[in-house]
Amino acid sequence: MNLNLRAPENCKFDAVSLGEVMLRLDPGEGRIRTARSFRAWEGGGEYNVVRGLRRCFGMKTGVITAFADNEIGMLMEDFILQGGVDTSLIKWMKTDGIGRICRNGLNFTERGFGIRGAVGCSDRANTAISKATPEDFDFDSIFGELGVRWLHTGGIYAALSEQACETVIAAIKTAKKYGTVVSYDLNYRPSMWSAIGGQGKAQEVNKEIAKYVDVMIGNEEDFTACLGFEIEGNDENLKELNLDGYKKMINHAAETYPNFKAVATTLREVKTATVNDWSAICWADGEIYKAKDYKGLEILDRVGGGDSFASGLIYGLMTTENAELAVNYGAAHGALAMTTPGDTTMASKKEVEAIMGGAGARVQR
Repeated sequence: MNLNLRAPENCKFDAVSLGEVMLRLDPGEGRIRTARSFRAWEGGGEYNVVRGLRRCFGMKTGVITAFADNEIGMLMEDFILQGGVDTSLIKWMKTDGIGRICRNGLNFTERGFGIRGAVGCSDRANTAISKATPEDFDFDSIFGELGVRWLHTGGIYAALSEQACETVIAAIKTAKKYGTVVSYDLNYRPSMWSAIGGQGKAQEVNKEIAKYVDVMIGNEEDFTACLGFEIEGNDENLKELNLDGYKKMINHAAETYPNFKAVATTLREVKTATVNDWSAICWADGEIYKAKDYKGLEILDRVGGGDSFASGLIYGLMTTENAELAVNYGAAHGALAMTTPGDTTMASKKEVEAIMGGAGARVQR
């Protein structure tokens, strides 16, 4: 496949993300409702991808977001700097003492175990990035003067507010004007879209965005809820996945949006919160490629697994333009990311490639 990537010597960034970064508060092995202490991390559906591209795969990445200019915002910036992601594109917004003007988002997340599923409890209304408009960012400077080879954004950010819908569309259109490849993770969250028009609004916005996307990513619910594509043969609770139905759906999506150069979806069968079957498929150039199966994958923290899949996929596409290799980078990276706590990866490229090559879990000394 040919992505027509911009030359690295003409771009400051290999990849940037556009979206919200929240403070994740994690009760560890306990529960949110009874916790007396939390471990703090940063995380966000779009940011996690460029953080993985930087930390695991060594690419030059930045994050386009906005923070309320206070102590929590500075803590978030410090977390991002620790991950090696460039913070120069962050918009700092004035706020008052109690967050009436704008604030920084919080995400309480418990991991789940066995029969008890993971639980997320977000506190993210009126955040700085949800209030940001296209005029708050100089997209022509970012994509034109500085230069960006790849933009990643997604449906979690788009669902934050009416302003977010407008900002993501403006960013994608500007990126395309300068030849930046665009990937988008549908990441449907019904609770978020409910405040701005529900599933109808989600489809209206995502169908417009899809016209400009090169690499579309999502799971089974995402493609149905956001773009209206049905997957034949899946049971209502998605306990068993029908691969033939997925392939039909992806081919239909590629016909509907001829601008798609690749379409990828993760395949997850949840046995328990801590044991999943995991894989992925990717369509490119009329062919569908399936990643290695990770049957009975033991999971410590599933949050961010899909984002790490996306970063592995993007790395593979950017460096090889080989969809089969790329989907295996994605599946292996996602699998490894779910063995560690937090939204973001702790894996190395060497570990990812070892897992792709069939390495086991023996002790390394």
